[in-house]
Amino acid sequence: MIYPQTFEQKIGFQQVRERLAEMCLSSLGRHYVQKMAFQPRADELKKLLLQTDEFRQLLSSGADFPGQYYYDAGPHLLRAQLPGAYLEVGAVHELKMSLRTIREALTFFTQAPEGQYPTLRLLGVGVQADRNLLAAMDKVVDDEGKVRDDASPLLRQLRQELISRQGILRRQIADVLRKARSEGWTPEGAEPTIRGGRLVLPVIAEHKRRVKGLIHDESATGQTVYIEPESVFELNNDIKDLENAWHRELVRILLALTDQLRPHIPDLRRAYQFLGLLDFIRAKARLARDLEAVMPKLGSRPLISWKQARHPLLYLNFKEQGREVVPLDVELNAEQRILIISGPNAGGKSVAMKTVGLVQYMLQCGLLIPVQENSEAGVFDDIFLDIGDEQSLENDLSTYSSHLTHMKQFLLLAGKRSLVLIDEFGTGTEPALGGAIAEAVLSELNRVRAYGVITTHYTNLKNLAERTPGLVNGAMRYDPKHLQPLYRLETGKPGSSFALEIARKIGLPKAIVDRATQLVGKEKVRYDRLLEELEAEKATFEKRNAEAEKHERRMKKAAQEYQDLKNHLEETKQEVLREAKQKAKLLLKDTNQQIEATIQQIRTAGAEKEQTKQAREKLQDFVQKELKEERPKAQAHREQADSATLKPGDKVALIGQEGHGELVSVKGKTAEVLFGGMKTLVKVAQLEKLTRSEIREREKEAARKAPLAEARTGGAGLDVTGRMAGFSTTLDLRGERAEDALQRIMNYVDDAVMLGVPEIKFLHGRGNGVLRQIVRDYLYSQRSVASVANEHADRGGDGVTVAVLK
Repeated sequence: MIYPQTFEQKIGFQQVRERLAEMCLSSLGRHYVQKMAFQPRADELKKLLLQTDEFRQLLSSGADFPGQYYYDAGPHLLRAQLPGAYLEVGAVHELKMSLRTIREALTFFTQAPEGQYPTLRLLGVGVQADRNLLAAMDKVVDDEGKVRDDASPLLRQLRQELISRQGILRRQIADVLRKARSEGWTPEGAEPTIRGGRLVLPVIAEHKRRVKGLIHDESATGQTVYIEPESVFELNNDIKDLENAWHRELVRILLALTDQLRPHIPDLRRAYQFLGLLDFIRAKARLARDLEAVMPKLGSRPLISWKQARHPLLYLNFKEQGREVVPLDVELNAEQRILIISGPNAGGKSVAMKTVGLVQYMLQCGLLIPVQENSEAGVFDDIFLDIGDEQSLENDLSTYSSHLTHMKQFLLLAGKRSLVLIDEFGTGTEPALGGAIAEAVLSELNRVRAYGVITTHYTNLKNLAERTPGLVNGAMRYDPKHLQPLYRLETGKPGSSFALEIARKIGLPKAIVDRATQLVGKEKVRYDRLLEELEAEKATFEKRNAEAEKHERRMKKAAQEYQDLKNHLEETKQEVLREAKQKAKLLLKDTNQQIEATIQQIRTAGAEKEQTKQAREKLQDFVQKELKEERPKAQAHREQADSATLKPGDKVALIGQEGHGELVSVKGKTAEVLFGGMKTLVKVAQLEKLTRSEIREREKEAARKAPLAEARTGGAGLDVTGRMAGFSTTLDLRGERAEDALQRIMNYVDDAVMLGVPEIKFLHGRGNGVLRQIVRDYLYSQRSVASVANEHADRGGDGVTVAVLK
């Protein structure tokens, strides 16, 4: 039951209904909008909500669902029921296009994946739109609503004859017009026109006797007459006869088509009910999208557990203005059934109560509601509303009498599945008596276990809620410092009206305010002051909590940065160890070469004492210089080389190496560096950024050591920069012997790993496959090789092996 009869107007649902009607595509959908009513059955309500929610998902998915030609064919079907009647061409066109829409909708749901749109799919069960009937209509009328020339052989023949005769008529009347123009009998710029369905010429009235023919009409001024020349009488008669014959044939076709349609009228009525429902549900889904509404978890028992609920009309209006509505969290359950909202005037109490009433009513009319998805809702059998001034002069009812009449109905009809909404409970009469009656009514509503939302300023009702199970206080938040409403609902404590404070703010004389304070009594002032202090403390604690949450986020961020730095250092450690091993391997290789050179020198010199001594001294000098243990140097502070600090153009060097190069680009943890004339890819962790003074020192040191290194090693030094500049990423092995090729492969892979080259190639050709086998066997045995594969067919195929290094 909904009480009073003006409930929809008072709560604002009539505006929702009007918006919904505007979103419909046809009168079919608007008919269902007007029939939409409060639904107290949970199973039926859930079906309505699922239909709307599924259509909302359909719209959001962007699926190609038919969205036009939602015509109401009801009047056409009524006419077609009459024996001997026929449908006009326009009616046939509307029937054809709307039936096509119905068939497309049925096909859409039939072809949808299993389990998708199950509730909407059920709407089409038993709906039929005969394909043969649709084909028969399409044969007569095209998609633009025009009669097809080939609707019947006779119609085609008549159309062709009409076109032929009309062409002859235009030529003959053009000859008459040329002569009349040359004689000056017609007005300037005159052209043939139609009068009474016949082609005529405009002629100046004073020359009307000069043109032989029949006068059909004259202009408003009488200066021009419209004459059908005598020479075209017969042609016009023939054309008229052909037009009449064409129309008779068309009527015959339409009669036959209507006779074919008449047996299908019951099926067509069901089909158009289906089309109207689709239009209606589509409008509900569009409204849900505008409101950002969802389907809450629905139960059969009375319950309101809404998170972030918004007043629908207020939300739409604010959305157009670019403003935001303050949402409400509302909880009504078996333990706290009636919410008593208090607070200052213009603080949002009435809006909160209307929000509950309108949203619940929308829900039980099958509309999705603007709440968060984790909200829950139940079903009420009744909604009772008392809001505003309904004094009646005819029935001799005052404002308070009107409120009491509503209270009487509430007490008679409300039960444990009723939702009672009362605004400004108890007002309209002497405050003490009004408060007492309100308290008695509230106690009775609580006794029958009704649910409700009530707004009030009465302290006795707030006190009753504090000590009575089933009742709960709620306050509209207020800023006591600036005396401004915050429009936020807080459940669990009463609110102050801030009447004295607001009076001071608006400039009421101090003496008046002080006198009012004395009159109201110390207890009342102390009570309101306590509420005010609680509000201030609440604001203070909220501010502190916000700061604490901010500090907690900072601490979490710092902890994450620490963990990231730890991980980075661990990765850097592994890279340093890897580099050290590579350098040791290279140094060991050069040491072996030096030892072998010394042995060769001793052998060549025939083991002469002086020559052997010089060779040993040379080897000892090499050991002291290249293999001596160095103490760790205290490195000067240098900007950390990572992807955030490096930028193109920076001078960088490989950690532990003497050469340097220029940074070209950085992508993630990989950098492209120009060493000498060669670009190479290097991990950022292997680089260190150099200052100008460090670059000058490195260049001086390199110039000083160059002659010594060349003299010692015969030009084969350890300059990584030089090696990078001369390193080729492809090793040509064609024509090599297996033993020589393997040695070259080993040295080449070692150099590539040492220089950090990401990918190398071996050109070995196809031949008998021996070189390819040697290359791949060695690569598979190396841990530094990530993958081995053939080159692309266009670039050598299996005649080239490509290796990706770690």
